[in-house]
Amino acid sequence: MTDAHFDQSAWLKRIGYSGSIAPTLETLNRLIVAHSHAISYETLDIMLGRPPKLDLASLQSKMITNKRGGYCFEQNMLFRAGLRSLGYRITSLQGRVVRGLAIDAPRPAIHMLLQVELPEGPYLADVGFGNLAPTSALLLAPQVEQETPHELMRFIDVDGELTLQARLNRGWQHIYRVIPYPRYDGEYEITNWYTGTHPETPYQGNIIVAKPGPNGTRITMYNARVTVRDAEGQARKRWLAADSEFRDVLCGEFGLNLSNEDIDRCIAVMKAKGTGDAPHPFFA
Repeated sequence: MTDAHFDQSAWLKRIGYSGSIAPTLETLNRLIVAHSHAISYETLDIMLGRPPKLDLASLQSKMITNKRGGYCFEQNMLFRAGLRSLGYRITSLQGRVVRGLAIDAPRPAIHMLLQVELPEGPYLADVGFGNLAPTSALLLAPQVEQETPHELMRFIDVDGELTLQARLNRGWQHIYRVIPYPRYDGEYEITNWYTGTHPETPYQGNIIVAKPGPNGTRITMYNARVTVRDAEGQARKRWLAADSEFRDVLCGEFGLNLSNEDIDRCIAVMKAKGTGDAPHPFFA
């Protein structure tokens, strides 16, 4: 998989970024904010029986040209291509998701993330973790509380794997453990196929969409439940009823370019296979 045919100008236009493109920490932080606010996290193609494709042409076609979102592999591979086109040095990594679980839970490595090599040190960049993706770069060092435009975050060491935590209204919450070894794209292809096709993953039957908002807010959609969480961690929830409300939220609030046919199919799949209003720790 090569970044040779990446359209840098189209990506920057898609995310609404017009600032400095010097490969610095300041630029990186601004790019993370721009990308994460412009391109929503979403897994709807999996509901529609279309396992995500990770080649760069497909990623650009889906998320840039066709103005859709994507999940972790799609988001972070597109973001990686953008960073590399600007001269950043990137190490591709994987993480073990422990959101809602014990911090040392024996979890598979099913999340993609990026390590950006900067003069200030190695930094984590991740625009693909749904409702808790960091909205700034984070120094990969333990026990350092780091401000972001949203949650306060930190890493703690767990047997050689730095565990990302976010400060929410119930205290420090685990997100994922970072595996500190470079990964090949072929490993992402294998994991993407598993998460995109396994019948028991939550993506098969549930509408899952998320994006950060202004003033420290985050908006998440899980089936008919739409949650807006403020900077203090207080959540305001509402439930959708009419099909037209789903269209308004998906296309309006999340900015997804979806046809009425695809939205109708997602609603039908949700009704047939989804878990309804059941809580889910990854997409609360």
